[in-house]
Amino acid sequence: MLEKLQTARTWVGELTEMSLGLLALAVVLQVLFGATVPFFPVDVIGSVVEVTNQLGSEGLVGLVAVWVLMALLSRNRMDAI
Repeated sequence: MLEKLQTARTWVGELTEMSLGLLALAVVLQVLFGATVPFFPVDVIGSVVEVTNQLGSEGLVGLVAVWVLMALLSRNRMDAI
């Protein structure tokens, strides 16, 4: 049972890393080519700005959410080292 949980944790970690890489790639491509990137039809920068604005308008709850996300991401990066 623990092996299955560890396997699931590994998969989730790898998917998270891949998603962050794709997000970074999409942001760079949108900065370089503008809002009309053919294979990324979504306004990635606009979406990131919208989420950031929503978190910022929530005050303390938004700060706690950002803190939790940063703690999870930095822990994942430290585990990989």
